Amino acid sequence: MDFNMKKLASDAGIFFTRAVQFTEEKFGQAEKTELDANFENLLARADSTKNWTEKILRQTEVLLQPNPSARVEEFLYEKLDRKVPSRVTNGELLAQYMAEAASELGPTTPYGKTLVKVAEAEKRLGAAERDFIHTASINFLTPLRNFLEGDWKTISKERRLLQNRRLDLDACKARLKKAKAAEAKATCGHLGPWSLGLHCLWQEPWAGSQLIQTVPDFQETRPRNYILSASASALWNDEVDKAEQELRVAQTEFDRQAEVTRLLLEGISSTHVNHLRCLHEFVESQTTYYAQCYRHMLDLQKQLGRFPGTFVGTTEPASPPLSSTSPTTTAATMPVGPSVAGLGPPGEAALCLEEVAPPASGTRKARVLYDYEAADSSELALLADELITVYSLPGMDPDWLIGERGNKKGKVPVTYLELLS
Repeated sequence: MDFNMKKLASDAGIFFTRAVQFTEEKFGQAEKTELDANFENLLARADSTKNWTEKILRQTEVLLQPNPSARVEEFLYEKLDRKVPSRVTNGELLAQYMAEAASELGPTTPYGKTLVKVAEAEKRLGAAERDFIHTASINFLTPLRNFLEGDWKTISKERRLLQNRRLDLDACKARLKKAKAAEAKATCGHLGPWSLGLHCLWQEPWAGSQLIQTVPDFQETRPRNYILSASASALWNDEVDKAEQELRVAQTEFDRQAEVTRLLLEGISSTHVNHLRCLHEFVESQTTYYAQCYRHMLDLQKQLGRFPGTFVGTTEPASPPLSSTSPTTTAATMPVGPSVAGLGPPGEAALCLEEVAPPASGTRKARVLYDYEAADSSELALLADELITVYSLPGMDPDWLIGERGNKKGKVPVTYLELLS
């Protein structure tokens, strides 16, 4: 118990000394040890990395989960170290409502059949969204959180230790400076009376009688003053030696802590490399997610019918095309996805594909990105990763090209292709 009390008193004294040094520095009454420019740059870069990582993390969480209540719930589960319960995505919830509506309104009616088809597509979109959120959380959010909750906490702890070591070092410098000033003052006080008297006697011998007249009074007080002055000088000399020793120890601890902190700050470069890799993985997962959504919507568009009047269960005559670019060109029934156009100029009948010859110049190779199922005989079915020859003809819809693979020829959507140089 006695040892603990002594340690507590020692810690309190150190804390008070640091507080005094910090306050005097703020008021400009004490000198402060400045870090080198490179160290300051490392500190600034670390602070900037931490601030922007927090902002990116928060906004990515908003992107993946726009509902703030759901984010708070997930945060609490994470802090309690419990598994987050599975949550239905908005697409899956919409699919559920559409399926229930179709069941109640009649699944055999044109509207009911369409609701069923759209519900299936929305369910697939919801599943794709769930996979994207899971992948992005593991590959992107988790490394950012690990940096803020792990590496950054370690850096902050070492920076606080460095700040304490600097305050101790500056306090030791101030203590040494005061000790030297007191020692010099005590030395001057010790030599003052005798040196002054002897100096006068040597300079002006005629003043000896006057000095001798004052000697009895001086001799009466000399032993006590001399002993006190000599004792004070010795004490301040010991204090200077002690202050110098404490300064050397404080300087060593400060240098050691500065080196540890510098190594951690230089590790921010490795953090940037790691975050760069995670960012690439996030972009890849987002690209995959949007590509899946695009394919699902194209499949839904095919199922609902490409041309006006060909919706599932609809036997009504086709309505006039919405596009006014070509009166005889059949427009797509949905705004997304490639539109279908005739091969010939407006006002002329569509050319037979067998009669179409590739131009002498302008053909290119293209790599197929996704599988594509031909909707009719004028289109060419595609398989992912295969190479085909493509070219365009005057009057064609810009969203389509003519594709050739061996003896087969047909229209292909541009969005399914990667044109090669």
